[in-house]
Amino acid sequence: MFDLVLGTNNAKKLIELRLMLPAEHYSLHSLAEIPDSIDVEETGETFSENAVLKATEQAKHLGRWVLAEDSGLAVDALGGAPGVYSARYAGRHGDDEANNAKLLSELADVPMEKRTARYHCEVCLSDPDGNVRITTGGVCGGVIRTEPSGSGGFGYDPLFEIREYHKTFAELDLTVKRALSHRSRALRELLPKLRRLISQQ
Repeated sequence: MFDLVLGTNNAKKLIELRLMLPAEHYSLHSLAEIPDSIDVEETGETFSENAVLKATEQAKHLGRWVLAEDSGLAVDALGGAPGVYSARYAGRHGDDEANNAKLLSELADVPMEKRTARYHCEVCLSDPDGNVRITTGGVCGGVIRTEPSGSGGFGYDPLFEIREYHKTFAELDLTVKRALSHRSRALRELLPKLRRLISQQ
């Protein structure tokens, strides 16, 4: 059993991470379960830099293996915004409703064919000394709708349509979303590397 701290306080991200990391092989802990965990400031200019910061700083502080991720939305018509500011696009961190409203406002005059976007996810595994041991990434392409639809998911999911399904991430069931999402793609790339690393410990 490999002891692993999941470096996030986002409950919905934790659900996705835990679904991808089978409990029979990993002893998983969220930051909310660890009283002395720290809040790592996301000062990186890329998703990858932020994932590394969150994994390595938390690992050094706790002296434990930490898996952290950073993810967000990049909209072509906005030059890649909101990007690393996705969670705080409208000002307050984690205000999904305000972030979605701002995104719709920014895209108000943009025609549907130019509302292409991608979800990005970068994942980093740090050892207890703060050394980066694995990094992976995943991308999922779609288009931003003109109004939200669906009650599932979080973040920009009610606006992010997967064209092949003609549904937003918030309308898709979790099984389908797991197969397609940027986070799942990053974790699928991570898992064989993680298994190899564990076998060498």
